[in-house]
Amino acid sequence: MNKSGASRKTGNRGTPLPGRPVRGSRTGRPVMVLLDLLSRRWTLRLLWELRDARVATFRALRADLDDVSPSILNARLKDLRAAGLVEAGSAGYLLSESGGQLLALLVPLGKWADGWATRLGRSGRSRSKS
Repeated sequence: MNKSGASRKTGNRGTPLPGRPVRGSRTGRPVMVLLDLLSRRWTLRLLWELRDARVATFRALRADLDDVSPSILNARLKDLRAAGLVEAGSAGYLLSESGGQLLALLVPLGKWADGWATRLGRSGRSRSKS
């Protein structure tokens, strides 16, 4: 274990939160912390699966996220809950108010990316559902 309690063996860096050092920021600037969190494997897809006020059980999320391992899904849910973006309700997991706001901000980015891909002649939509 290192000073933050994260295991070096598994590569777990702990949940990125503002004020804590992350990749690219020793000071933990909020935007850098958010980018670090969102760049973690399966994080964006997990947020996307909870869009439109969907409440989903762990089992349903695991099925939706194709071949995500249970340990990775648990880790991402733990990170997103600690960051205040996802909540665990009695019926399952759902986006918090902050999580919904973040997802709404990502929609224009997705639209821009679609236009960018079209300009490059690479839509990429036929390969995967994400």
